[in-house]
Amino acid sequence: MHAAVAVTIAALKAADPTGWTTVEALALGALVAAAAVWAAVDAWRGLPDRGRVWVLASLVAGWGAAVLSVIGRGAFVDQTGVSALGQALTGGAAFTALLVLVPSGVGLVVGPRLDRREEQEPAERPRPSPRPRTKAD
Repeated sequence: MHAAVAVTIAALKAADPTGWTTVEALALGALVAAAAVWAAVDAWRGLPDRGRVWVLASLVAGWGAAVLSVIGRGAFVDQTGVSALGQALTGGAAFTALLVLVPSGVGLVVGPRLDRREEQEPAERPRPSPRPRTKAD
């Protein structure tokens, strides 16, 4: 997702260099929200070993987005070549990894605290009394 957003923003900025700051901020916000919500759902469902999975996912997303963004920029935007790969695999990959890791950490903390109706309903239902009701009740 981050590579697609990065290539799209680069293409928009290549066509018109000014005025895309708001779009870029909204796109990064959507990426952060996607990671946070996805991790919260994983935690809410109680998936085992979800912390380790999200750390590995952030590392894979960082390196994958770095490579895919260099390929996408070279193919669709400008003549970006292999020389941009070094900077993308260091700074760009670290940024993307943190862009996934930090909101997913928040999601993993918030997820188990979400309301689970199916677990709460049986405890909230009034239990029937063992004796039949009379007019005095």
